[in-house]
Amino acid sequence: MNKPVSDIDRPHSNDRLAASLFAEVLIADQLSRNLISKALPRGMQISHFSVLNLLAHVNEERTPAQLAEAFHITRGAMTNTLSRLEWAGHVHIRPDWDDARRKFVSISPSGRAARDAAIAAFMPLIADVVRDIGADRVRGALPVLRELRLRLEGGPL
Repeated sequence: MNKPVSDIDRPHSNDRLAASLFAEVLIADQLSRNLISKALPRGMQISHFSVLNLLAHVNEERTPAQLAEAFHITRGAMTNTLSRLEWAGHVHIRPDWDDARRKFVSISPSGRAARDAAIAAFMPLIADVVRDIGADRVRGALPVLRELRLRLEGGPL
């Protein structure tokens, strides 16, 4: 007796599934960045918010190299972002007293206020999306998205 062949058993079906998954992730990324960018306070970019958010979350200094690694960008790109944040008064950059070649970055009170204002501006928008999709469905998607991120980072699962 022949067993019916499902899409999963067909050759290349995983290729189609992977392509669909990555297409949805890329489109969702672009649309969510657009939504958040429009809601951010004037002059703030997503890269600025992301650095401020990480510094506020860890609540301790980081080197520019550590920040670049955390965001998977070059040190030059991070230096540019930090220069803009420092100019705006959102971060403090100080030399490492033990190694003059290194610097440390911390969030300033102004940076914390800017980060909080950004969250207040876009949180209602993303909360609406979660409400519309349904909290249980979003909770169910998170483990898959987290595993996808970990695989792409090359880290342990």
